[in-house]
Amino acid sequence: MRDQRYEKLAKVLVQYSLGVKKGDLVSIGGAPLAEPLIVEVYREVLKAGAHGIVKCQPPVLAEIFFKTAQKHQLEFVSPVAKFETEKVDKVVSIWADDNTKSLSGVDPKKQAARSAATRKLFKRFLEREAKGELKWVGTQFPCNASAQDAEMSLDEYEDFVLRACLVHLPNPTAAWRAVHTKQEKIVKFLNKRKSFRIVTKDTDLTFKAGGRKWINCDGKANMPDGEIFTGPIEDSAEGTIAFSFPAFYMGREAAGVKLTFKKGKVVKATATKGEKFLKTMLDTDPGARRIGELAIGTNYGIDRFTRNTLFDEKIGGTVHMALGASLPESGGVNESGIHWDIVTDLHDGGLIYADGKVIHRNGRFVIG
Repeated sequence: MRDQRYEKLAKVLVQYSLGVKKGDLVSIGGAPLAEPLIVEVYREVLKAGAHGIVKCQPPVLAEIFFKTAQKHQLEFVSPVAKFETEKVDKVVSIWADDNTKSLSGVDPKKQAARSAATRKLFKRFLEREAKGELKWVGTQFPCNASAQDAEMSLDEYEDFVLRACLVHLPNPTAAWRAVHTKQEKIVKFLNKRKSFRIVTKDTDLTFKAGGRKWINCDGKANMPDGEIFTGPIEDSAEGTIAFSFPAFYMGREAAGVKLTFKKGKVVKATATKGEKFLKTMLDTDPGARRIGELAIGTNYGIDRFTRNTLFDEKIGGTVHMALGASLPESGGVNESGIHWDIVTDLHDGGLIYADGKVIHRNGRFVIG
């Protein structure tokens, strides 16, 4: 029997997030575990009069690649991938894995080499997205591996994911439009400010964003969503930030991450777990040591840490930064083969200053 919640989610992704229209070329990617949602998204794409391309491959292929690939294979960029990056109009990425730790034994140098090899492709993807030539949305399909990471049963996790996507409501699209309206007021306020400071336990970090744009994230690129981000001026970050949540990237984990910046560049990096991986990623390319994105989480419906960045970076009352590539729509110009989001909590005494005045205290905006 078809689950009506996935039918609703597919409609939100295709109609609201991407605005798929007749004639669009739509790439739909996901693991076999995500078949129920892949099927419904494909159905909605066809109803819209668009052309769907479905790519469904086992996640284990990534482990096989990194453990088996030789140097020339790590550096190879598929002409099919290049063609797709240039030609597709819309992209839906649906994440599902039967083992979220499958890449833990992979040599991080191989992962860094692969990121460096695909850097130009990633840059082109972001350029087309920023220009509105391509739209992308990513979402999570509830599966046992992610439920275990979140310390929930599969039923509990499924409810958590779908409620976070607002598909439990009668009109999810209207609900996401309301999120946009609420966040737009904050965006307009932040766009008039130039310098920022984040202070919390073991953290005192400043950066500048004058002339850059704060972006309202309202379900058009991530589902669920709920954040506001910008691209800090690349050489402006000064100070230290300690991340209260473990950081996950390319199937690996780094916990207790602490970074010190000078003139916008990471000059010291430590972690209580995964420090070798952290430092290897920072050496991917020159841009990997700079901040590509700084964001404030605004989704107070996501009320717990789940070891899944899609959700954790949206938790209301947190901030996160992405090391590496900037998102061009913010005005950021940093280039890198990585874009690694890491989250810290501000609920217990955390402060954000804008132009010297407190605008966010204990996980909440205080701007009136």
